[in-house]
Amino acid sequence: MLSTKKIKFDFWTIITILVILVFALFLIYPLLTLFVNGFRDTESGVFTIANYSRFFSKRYYFSALLNSFKLTFSVTFFAVLLGLPLAYFMSFYKIKGKTALEIMIIVSMMSPNFIGAYSWILMLGRNGIVTQFFKSVFNVDFPSIYGFPGMLLVFSLKLYPFIYMYVSGALKKIDVALSEAAESLGCHGIKKIFTVIMPLVTPTVIAGALLVFMNCMADFGTPALIGEGYAVMPTMVYSEFVGESGGSANFAASMATIMVLITTTFFLVQKWYVNTKSFTMSSVRPIKPEKPRGIGSVLMHAYIYIIAGLSVIPQCVVIWTSFRKTHMQIFVDGYSFKSYRDVFGKAVSSISNTYVYGFAAILIIIVIGMLVAYLSVRRKSWLTNLIDTTAMFPYIIPGSVLGITLLLAFNKGAIVLSGTAAIIIISLVIRRMAYTLRSSSAILYQISPSMEEAAISLGDSPSKSFFKVTAKMMMPGVLSGAILSWITLINELSSSVMLYTARTRTMSVAIYNEVVRASYGTAAALASILTLTTIVSLLVFFKVSGSKDVTM
Repeated sequence: MLSTKKIKFDFWTIITILVILVFALFLIYPLLTLFVNGFRDTESGVFTIANYSRFFSKRYYFSALLNSFKLTFSVTFFAVLLGLPLAYFMSFYKIKGKTALEIMIIVSMMSPNFIGAYSWILMLGRNGIVTQFFKSVFNVDFPSIYGFPGMLLVFSLKLYPFIYMYVSGALKKIDVALSEAAESLGCHGIKKIFTVIMPLVTPTVIAGALLVFMNCMADFGTPALIGEGYAVMPTMVYSEFVGESGGSANFAASMATIMVLITTTFFLVQKWYVNTKSFTMSSVRPIKPEKPRGIGSVLMHAYIYIIAGLSVIPQCVVIWTSFRKTHMQIFVDGYSFKSYRDVFGKAVSSISNTYVYGFAAILIIIVIGMLVAYLSVRRKSWLTNLIDTTAMFPYIIPGSVLGITLLLAFNKGAIVLSGTAAIIIISLVIRRMAYTLRSSSAILYQISPSMEEAAISLGDSPSKSFFKVTAKMMMPGVLSGAILSWITLINELSSSVMLYTARTRTMSVAIYNEVVRASYGTAAALASILTLTTIVSLLVFFKVSGSKDVTM
């Protein structure tokens, strides 16, 4: 006789089932729809591999993949080249103005990529400030910001802070005894760095490099604004999906599937490497920064100030140009508030949509993040581990791909969401939950289960003890992660540009549209509002978390 174990339908079992249903409907089902559509013929709907054959057989399409690899690997190399020495200098030496420099670096990291591209257009575009200066004063044609070199510059200056933040965190965990032991054995200077320090932080460098790689591979705004003839996968997928002539949703789905497979492969390889090569460091005596001396101090400070200065130039240029006078969308001499008046006259809905959708998404993220974190930490099982992994998976999915998956899944059938605010909010929740989920899990590990057990022993149900005790104690960590989720979602462009309509346009989409129309004044005003929101949100994060570190 077979015995069956009855499932106990308590509060957390019901929550587990609901979370599974939500992820199945809004993540697994859209991804399966994307995969299936990639194998469908556009005209007949029959299953075929023609879409993939077309991609790999035609150089026009396959070259976009090669271009993406060339760009992402180059950007990752230069990001490491910039961020690694910066982290070393800032960690091992007393740098004047360190706090201000770190805030500048973090602000540049959290601002959207496409604003950086737009600001460099204002400076180094065909009619840019720097371009015109060199042309009029020295009669020299300054190198163009468009194409591969421009994207390499913009991405490298935008993404090196990931390397800096990760490596800085790892260096803080190194015990000074290791350095002293190396020196006692005659290992000094550069030799000590490469034989002692670098092996310790290499897994962290790899983790940061993956983030750089993912961000560069997935970004749509920068290549769309300054890529011009240099086609990459996100712009190719976008043009194929929304193209008025020759476009094919099924062919775009096959390219999007290829992007998902690439990012997933790199993520799994990185995870395997880190798991096999990483180790735990206990910093009993953390390294104390020493005062640099001589010419080394001058060169070190010059390097740091130049890199940090170049990082915040985009934000400064955007804010400055937002106050310049414009006539027929062209900047003229003088300053005015005309661009802001235009923005609050014709783009106020984009501003309100950004905040409304953002607040709606962040509330959902907080609720789901707390529940999933509790399931993965307190109620460990293969199922809850699977839920936790599934919740983190969208972090490696390019935004444009996520937008396509949602459109393919909810454009027809029983649930039609395309063209609504709901589909944008869903994309923001799915894409930006990772920060809140990780911070919720981290804070939960620091809370003893005995607190919750005490509440249950006094008569509270498990669900009531969670809301009365655990949830309240989790809130500081949850809020710090939620603020980071908020910053990234209000700056989201890659998925929103695939999903928006005239009624649901957000600030990031409006900025992109204004730049494409060469309406740089209103674009600068909108970008300044978005930048100011990002800075204020970061200051709130620092206050809530009590830290100046932004880590993932």
